[in-house]
Amino acid sequence: MAKLPAASPRSRATEKDVALFLDNQLCFALYAASLAMTKVYRPLLEPLGLTYPQYIVMLALWEHGELSAGGLGERVALDSGTLVPLIRKLKALGLVERQRSASDDRSVLISLTPAGAQLRERAHAVPAHIGCAVKYTPEQGLALVQSLKSLRAALLDSAQAVVPATGDARR
Repeated sequence: MAKLPAASPRSRATEKDVALFLDNQLCFALYAASLAMTKVYRPLLEPLGLTYPQYIVMLALWEHGELSAGGLGERVALDSGTLVPLIRKLKALGLVERQRSASDDRSVLISLTPAGAQLRERAHAVPAHIGCAVKYTPEQGLALVQSLKSLRAALLDSAQAVVPATGDARR
């Protein structure tokens, strides 16, 4: 007599267990979408000679012209341990320059070189390609951006209140 296959853990899952399924995790959906987005960006940024993290730094500088290192880190949501090597590489590529602030020698200012400013023109096609890749209308894309900004703000607000793995909150 043939053995019947044992029921899988998934088929025996309780409602409580379902909350732990990978596909039901917001964090995993965001992580997987982020990986997919970066994969779409890679061939678009290659002709510009930029990685995705370098691109977001350049976007901030194209928008603001010059930022303190701390301000840039806040703007692109990167800590100094990640940002410093990025700035070093962009400097080596001749796209940015670092200089001490004239008004506060503790502050380092990051600004575009002429080559970095010129690269902006070549980057104009990237957002249009991304728009096509996500298959959203501009309105849908803006709505998603706003939802993700709200999600990030809520997560940052609550990050200190959550105790890992217990679900209890510190108050």
